[in-house]
Amino acid sequence: MRILLLNGPNLGTLGRRQPEIYGTTTLADIVSAARQHAERAGATLLDLQSNHEGALIDRLEQPDYDAVVINPGALAHTSYALHDALVGCERPVVEVHISDIYAREAWRRISVIAPAARRQVVGKGWRGYLEALDMLLTEVRAP
Repeated sequence: MRILLLNGPNLGTLGRRQPEIYGTTTLADIVSAARQHAERAGATLLDLQSNHEGALIDRLEQPDYDAVVINPGALAHTSYALHDALVGCERPVVEVHISDIYAREAWRRISVIAPAARRQVVGKGWRGYLEALDMLLTEVRAP
């Protein structure tokens, strides 16, 4: 099984940007932990972080994966194009947010990505990525 891990704008600055909200773990650390977690389960993790919406959409159009974990960052609240690409990939999707978007500013409480995802993991810090992987591994492998 191949899982595509996508991270959107500003997530490349994790560990430095607003550590009081996002913690001190870097994106490189998260991807490494997620890759090890996936490999222990016999899966392969493919990953991309981009500050550009189109790059994320272009990656989704390459059908070399079985499922998607995505932290769209602020694109969660604005990008109908990313929503459509997630629906169009016809793969199971889990949306992840390190912070609890439902307990923050009013504009963050609406995710236009959520309807394209089977599930969401919010407010669980970087470990939410591992939970999302487990959800997909269980769901995709279920008989």
